[in-house]
Amino acid sequence: MRTATLGPAQRVESLASMAERELDVLVVGGGVVGAGTALDAVTRGLCTGLVEARDWASGTSSRSSKLIHGGLRYLEMLDFTLVREALKERGLLLERLAPHLVKPVPFLYPLQHKGWERLYAGAGVALYDAMSMARGHGRGLPMHRHLTRSHALRVAPALKKDALVGALQYYDAQMDDARYVANLVRTAVSYGAKAANRAPVTGFLREGERVVGARVQDVEAGGEYEVRAKQVVNATGVWTDDTQAMVGERGQFHVRASKGIHLVVPRDRIHSTTGLILRTEKSVLFVIPWGRHWIIGTTDTEWDLDKAHPAASSADIDYLLEHVNSVLAVPLTRDDVQGVYAGLRPLLAGESDATSKLSREHTVAHTVPGLVVVAGGKYTTYRVMAKDAVDAAVHGLDMRVAECVTEDVPLLGAEGYPALWNARARIAARTGLHVVRVEHLLNRYGTMTEELLALIAEDPSLGKPLPAADDYLRAEIVYAASHEGARHLDDVLTRRTRISIETFDRGTRSARDAAELMAPVLGWDKGQIEREVEHYQKRVEAERESQRQPDDLTADAARLGAPDIVPL
Repeated sequence: MRTATLGPAQRVESLASMAERELDVLVVGGGVVGAGTALDAVTRGLCTGLVEARDWASGTSSRSSKLIHGGLRYLEMLDFTLVREALKERGLLLERLAPHLVKPVPFLYPLQHKGWERLYAGAGVALYDAMSMARGHGRGLPMHRHLTRSHALRVAPALKKDALVGALQYYDAQMDDARYVANLVRTAVSYGAKAANRAPVTGFLREGERVVGARVQDVEAGGEYEVRAKQVVNATGVWTDDTQAMVGERGQFHVRASKGIHLVVPRDRIHSTTGLILRTEKSVLFVIPWGRHWIIGTTDTEWDLDKAHPAASSADIDYLLEHVNSVLAVPLTRDDVQGVYAGLRPLLAGESDATSKLSREHTVAHTVPGLVVVAGGKYTTYRVMAKDAVDAAVHGLDMRVAECVTEDVPLLGAEGYPALWNARARIAARTGLHVVRVEHLLNRYGTMTEELLALIAEDPSLGKPLPAADDYLRAEIVYAASHEGARHLDDVLTRRTRISIETFDRGTRSARDAAELMAPVLGWDKGQIEREVEHYQKRVEAERESQRQPDDLTADAARLGAPDIVPL
């Protein structure tokens, strides 16, 4: 079984190694595109480094709708190329690259007009399925179906009877976006890439007009490294323009940020066996199954405030509740909301002022010699973006380089996953864990579940649930710090797990137990444990306060009340 460890020792070794010898490619930005670019480059045989200013996926890539989809609404815009590309990627992820992480999810589209709407929407969904099948990667998902109103209400009893005259049901896919990125980084490291988070780039190294590397700061241990590289790839998403400014170049395009917020509510608040997709006056609204919860989103508004911690305002929350309640027989209230998260989409700026109309296409450019910039796009097509970025970098290398192979490179945990899934009852009997716990682990770690089971075998107390967050085992907290690159409590409660949005206390009751589990792995003393817990509680408090504010400006000010943690 191929594996890799993103632990404290690996991080120190990676930074030192990147500074010791010139890399072929240095990737800046640890979101899904940056991580995908590192995997693409290293699997072509290139000496590759990857650095991230904060935590893996701490920006846009942990705050999406968590969907892997072809973009059904882009068919209406006649953007067939984007849909075709995304459907191919969806199929690859479901069937070959990450079947342990990417799962089918059904959606119901309520029809509100008799006759013409069923023909119009039905034709669109039929084309969506046909395009998927034509690429040879759609056989893993059921085809769409037409439902009468009575049938639709049996499938989704939560809907008002007068909210629909019938419905269509179709399938897309979903994943845990932050977990996916951490797995992508580990996969790149397993093939020889060097990777370090909490390592921001403070400037670029220049020789004349050419970029020849970057200055990288270690905010954990202190110090700065000069990392030389033949090609640097800027994959920093909504920070693209800021990163470009370090070389004094605005670049050939401009990236704007669009804020999208999501609500998380308990599964029993909406009685349905399927997700929902609803039209709004601006875009679409999703109600997405998420384990024992639903995710409701999203908004689409321009954001020009703090990029690191976009804030959801009271108006944002009201907007989502109002729209979802328009079709629910039993409306949701603020008290039903367990979690709220806000993220920023990196959109290529166009002539339109409406962010919902900006391009979801991506662009790759060699803005100055030695520096490739990749921006735009959508999560589902990250692998295509990564390929295009590495192709552009290869043009600047004085060597022959192999073609992209990531279409045939499964992520860690994927190989052998179906066999292990079929053996889950035997694994449960062998380990003493309930089969539901084993399924939970397999759907988060795939075949790397064996590594967690080894931790539990060594210390049986790790097989118990984390207090106040029963869905997760104590072993998962330890594993996040020892194998998945988590450096702080926030990393674990917000991204390696989803405790911060899946519990009404938003993880504050689990914080101390989690910090004490992480401490031996990361070498924390009692003082650092206290700082981690206090910081996390202040972060949650600041987020709650921001969500009580009426608009973006006041919400942003409230959220900035909790600064980022820096180890002492």
